[in-house]
Amino acid sequence: MFVSDSVAGRRPRIRTRTEASILHADLDSFYASVEQRDQPWLRGKPVIVGGGVVLAASYEAKAFGIRTPMNIGQVLRLCPHAVLVPPRMSAYAAASKAVLAVFHDTTPIVEPISIDEAFLDVGGLRRIRGAPIDIARTLRAEVARSVGLPISVGIAGTKFLAKVASAVAKPDGLRLVEPGAELEFLHPLPVERLWGVGKVTAATLHANGITRIGQLAELGEPHLRAILGPAAARHLFALASARDPRRVETGKRRRSIGAQRALGRRHREPDELAAYLDGLTDRLGRRLRAADRVCRTVILRLRFDDFTRATRSHTLAEATDATAALRHAARLLLDTAQPLITERGITLIGLALTNLDDADTMQLTLPLQPRADNTLDATLDDLRRRFGSTAVTRAALLDKGAGLSVPLLPD
Repeated sequence: MFVSDSVAGRRPRIRTRTEASILHADLDSFYASVEQRDQPWLRGKPVIVGGGVVLAASYEAKAFGIRTPMNIGQVLRLCPHAVLVPPRMSAYAAASKAVLAVFHDTTPIVEPISIDEAFLDVGGLRRIRGAPIDIARTLRAEVARSVGLPISVGIAGTKFLAKVASAVAKPDGLRLVEPGAELEFLHPLPVERLWGVGKVTAATLHANGITRIGQLAELGEPHLRAILGPAAARHLFALASARDPRRVETGKRRRSIGAQRALGRRHREPDELAAYLDGLTDRLGRRLRAADRVCRTVILRLRFDDFTRATRSHTLAEATDATAALRHAARLLLDTAQPLITERGITLIGLALTNLDDADTMQLTLPLQPRADNTLDATLDDLRRRFGSTAVTRAALLDKGAGLSVPLLPD
């Protein structure tokens, strides 16, 4: 149940729920947990999933300070007895699909966030499934029984609080934030728990003596504006006051797609980086067309040798799903960033496509002909669909491999 308000002609907004009925379910150290499930001898050991860098670490490894995306050399200095395991993306995709099926068996209102977490609205299920906390207990037990993985669940009246509660409950825990106790739960937590507080914002808040969410709430929005600016102040003060009107939404399509490749720390020539970028472009173009989407903006993501990051973006004149157009934009961005890469080194290159739209809503251009379906892109997509993603590749990538392809939620 919830109380709502609305403006004529607009969708009602949730203002206050009378019970904590939003669940945030989050698998614990997902990749590492799948490896420990499938290889029992790994249980209780510090497991690292990755190659040159850490993709996931078990809680036993995290106890040594190991985090993503550390390089393996640093990992072995922190934990010499860590067990390194190569990633198995197909196994993680299968596990994610099985867990998502449990979510949908629990409630029809499921909003997946990534392959290992989702929001669930169980507000209308009390008569058939019991109280939200009972539903959460059943869900955790079913994931453990049918999929064999630990999962943490937070329960609250808003999505933000439910997500914070699941993080506090980790590992393999359950946390309920009762209505009326939201601020008591939230205010003692560090400001880093607020969505939108990264390293830079946290450093700014700490410099002003604000380390806890309660301190931020006490300061008030007007004083926060002077520190963070109006938009950030409004957003963070609302969260610190436990205000979050967003619904759990089903059927949402992703707003962007991306892929990346870890490169290690050795020097990379410009031609090698360009080849890797072309491979990422091919992969994303295929995903875009498979989902019947087009994009307007191409974003290049870089991680340097000191593990700082940078992004560069280019917005196209018109939306497209053509690999050639995407590759041209990506190459322009890489050329622009090359002096910075030469100066600072590079450990990861990534590409993202944003400003997505449905392909059938594209505005036709003169002479108003329908989109061709016999293009080179379509032929290559068909070959890769029939014979595997590595059936056709660029010559520049023959001795470099395609890199890891991280499992994605269905679009």
